[in-house]
Amino acid sequence: MRSTLHHIKNIFSTELNGIYPDTEISSFFRITAEEILGMTPVEIHLNMSAEIDENKFAQINKIVDDLKHEKPIQYIIGHTEFYELKFNVNENVLIPRPETEELVNWIITDSVINNPVIIDIGTGSGCIPISLAKNIVNADVKSIDISERAIEIAKVNAEQNNVNVDFINADILDHSKIVIPRADVIVSNPPYIRDSEKSEMSNNVLDNEPHLALFVDDNDPLIFYKSIADFGIENLKKGGTLYLEINEAFGKETCDMLCEKGYVECVLRKDLFGKDRMIKATRS
Repeated sequence: MRSTLHHIKNIFSTELNGIYPDTEISSFFRITAEEILGMTPVEIHLNMSAEIDENKFAQINKIVDDLKHEKPIQYIIGHTEFYELKFNVNENVLIPRPETEELVNWIITDSVINNPVIIDIGTGSGCIPISLAKNIVNADVKSIDISERAIEIAKVNAEQNNVNVDFINADILDHSKIVIPRADVIVSNPPYIRDSEKSEMSNNVLDNEPHLALFVDDNDPLIFYKSIADFGIENLKKGGTLYLEINEAFGKETCDMLCEKGYVECVLRKDLFGKDRMIKATRS
């Protein structure tokens, strides 16, 4: 007896109940049907009695099993969307978040300079630099990351999204060795979650996403922001702009630090969830 799409939906509900909210389970089912069966949301709705062959059913069962072990759906299917672009992701890079899309949108909306030089710090999947290169005409985009494996993924994503980004393997905490042209914009979403906040995070993040890109020591939670600020003073053009995604607990502290280092017009912005999440500051 062949399985139907309705049967598969019941498997998702039964197997994942108690691990995820119902809305997330429904989302997993939809994403899986789109990925494995090539169906649109409308086709899924209209074809719940459609029979699924054994090979497809086995693939879907494997996805359910991975979800039961709290592996992120983005890592399971190997890609995600960010700013209407497709990005490959795996355990070497963070899964892009909606609040980072807000940061990217802020930069794109502000952009008025012809042929701007943009430097991204903390490449990851390349979601920030690639989205900026795709949406800001003639931008010269460079991106820095300490992880060679992350850069490998980002290069593939840049090629698939048909943009040119210059990727640089370097440590921003040792930025004196980084030689680049002066920039109009520097942007970063660096590690900012304190080790003490790990207990508040879900297992699917803690057990799967790269800790190197997530966490900082409680004793120096602004370590990356200080280094990025110094890098910006050295490498931003006068009047150039620094954009940062931040820990909501350190909005004021981050702005104060930037002002102490010589930045002006520090703007703290909330994300869609009402959390202090982004900062824009100008090199005086």
